[in-house]
Amino acid sequence: MDRRSFIKKAGATGAGAAAAGTLAAPAIAQESPEITWRLTSSFPKSLDTIYGAAELMADHVSAATDGKFTIQVFAAGEIVPGLQALDAVADATVEMCHTCSYYFWGKDTTFQLGTATPFTLNARMQNAWFTAGGGTDMLNEFYNSNGVQGFPCGNTGAQMGGWFRKEINTVEDLDGLKMRIGGFAGKILAKLGVSPQLIAGGDIYPALEKGTIDATEWVGPYDDQKLGFNKVAKYYYYPGWWEGGAALHTFINLDKFNGLPKHYQAILADANSAANTETLGNYDTKNPTAVRELVADGAVLRPFNQEVLDACYKAAREVFEEESAANENFKKVYESQLAYSKEAYLWQQLSEYTFDTYMMLQQRAGNL
Repeated sequence: MDRRSFIKKAGATGAGAAAAGTLAAPAIAQESPEITWRLTSSFPKSLDTIYGAAELMADHVSAATDGKFTIQVFAAGEIVPGLQALDAVADATVEMCHTCSYYFWGKDTTFQLGTATPFTLNARMQNAWFTAGGGTDMLNEFYNSNGVQGFPCGNTGAQMGGWFRKEINTVEDLDGLKMRIGGFAGKILAKLGVSPQLIAGGDIYPALEKGTIDATEWVGPYDDQKLGFNKVAKYYYYPGWWEGGAALHTFINLDKFNGLPKHYQAILADANSAANTETLGNYDTKNPTAVRELVADGAVLRPFNQEVLDACYKAAREVFEEESAANENFKKVYESQLAYSKEAYLWQQLSEYTFDTYMMLQQRAGNL
């Protein structure tokens, strides 16, 4: 091939490639459109762990799309109150929210099971049920019927049992108690005489301070310390049997989610998964220091005794039976979780429990 012929052909090829590039650029842009969504949180900004889970998720989405998919996170009350987050998504006031599924159990008791089922799964089991046990798909069958798509986005681990103005030594001490407590735990404790109150996080302290309520549960040492509950109620009980591994969720308007490019949907799923893992790690890292500081500041740690736990367990089983008889969606999800927990606790008795117990004894003996 002579030099002139080569240059002529090369020029034609180059022009063709340039034309192809010109044609491809809009196609790529269409596949990765620039999108800005708003997310309303059910939590105040002061709670950097629980509120921060949504920010972690949004950061992952932005990084994975080179900033083309942006999610703006707003604290509770900036767009809608915390307990109206799900409705704001369903009616497309915002595209997303970050909240606890069980805040909306009044709409349908099945919402409870997306966050935590009393006396059932711990955090590790909960995540395993979501991912390997079909839990997320099962819940989304229900969530989709309410106009939203859900993804786990954070887990607190096993929570504390709350702050009380007086000691709880017997079941009778619960009778007449006004307690801020959400979801099914309130329904269960009502069988034992408690008057449950559903109050958003930012409103709990003044209610406790004014005596509107006698006790409150929230999350665990790190978040509770930030809200200052130890200043108005000194008895700090454990465990929070109603939330052995409380999951947070992002909910996305179903039409908006279905309208996303498939790779954006996948990025959203991955970003929520990453935030879910990171948030649990944040709690596990921050809670030990916080509980030491709370005790040094006058908090009195108390375990719920066997009598109280047994009474609560019995009441919980009664509530589950009642709801399963009345609600097919609830029954389907609950029976899946119960079956999963039976197998998981069988295994963890041999592995995690034995190892953890031995290591805790070493810690108590000062050998770590």
